[in-house]
Amino acid sequence: MKKGFFLMLPLLAILAGARAQQRFTCDNAVVSFFSSAPLEDIDARTDKGISTLDIQTRELYFKIPVNTFQFKRSLMQEHFNSDYLETEKYPFAEFKGQLQGSDSLTRAGTYTVSVKGQLTIHGVTRDCTADGTLTVMSDRIRAVSAFQVRLADYNIKIPRLVIRNIAEVVDVKINADYLPGPS
Repeated sequence: MKKGFFLMLPLLAILAGARAQQRFTCDNAVVSFFSSAPLEDIDARTDKGISTLDIQTRELYFKIPVNTFQFKRSLMQEHFNSDYLETEKYPFAEFKGQLQGSDSLTRAGTYTVSVKGQLTIHGVTRDCTADGTLTVMSDRIRAVSAFQVRLADYNIKIPRLVIRNIAEVVDVKINADYLPGPS
């Protein structure tokens, strides 16, 4: 009996390692933003965000191709890409940060988290903190967050002609489903 048990130890170690996945990836994160203004609300969405989450190091990374945001009106999309975000010059928005708090995130459950890091938009990098929820399941982790971005903080200029059409602060929402990724 003892001999059989010792032969099974390496197998048990392999199975435990597979269960204790540390790095998760998402290649279709949904990022949306909404801007309310007196003349017209502006909202856009993309599902082209990529992200990695390492629950051991607590590192979180997002990269969004800015020109993939879809608007209800094509003219808004055109102005967004050419005039405001200048996506040919600044093609990506990125976030690099760390999850805050002491929860281990290795057991199934829902965790309220805060993430602190640096957000880069329009070539400008600034410190950013956002709250969110991580739901740890047996086969994935779901992340949901909402925060605000002040356009002036990222040198996004609003022409005087349309200043009433665009809010100075936009609401951003993120939804990502992470699957186990390469270690």
